[in-house]
Amino acid sequence: QVQLVESGGGLVQSGGSLRLSCAASGRTFSSYAMGWFRQAPGKERQFVATINWSGGALYADSVKGRFTISRDNAKNTVYLQMNSLKPEDTAVYYCAARVAALATTTARNYNYWGQGTQVTVSS
Repeated sequence: QVQLVESGGGLVQSGGSLRLSCAASGRTFSSYAMGWFRQAPGKERQFVATINWSGGALYADSVKGRFTISRDNAKNTVYLQMNSLKPEDTAVYYCAARVAALATTTARNYNYWGQGTQVTVSS
């Protein structure tokens, strides 16, 4: 069983930055692909970014160039650095873990989910 705990959400003005963290339990974190998803009110959960065991990353087109996903396997933590935030980035952000080395953009392929952290970007 893997537990994921997100932190770092909050309220920020348009153009600002936030860094989300996701701390994972478990001894095999380094072998998991990790992802970030988000869900705005009334909308479906949306892929944001994912990173595989070796650090290779994929991003949604809407965040490419603004967001950076990274991981620290020694700390069992994955990060999402969000810059140049826009009001349309407002959502609950979820961390997810996939018990496989390769990353995927599909939510149903992830095995474990955190409780989510709210990000609100004001205009």
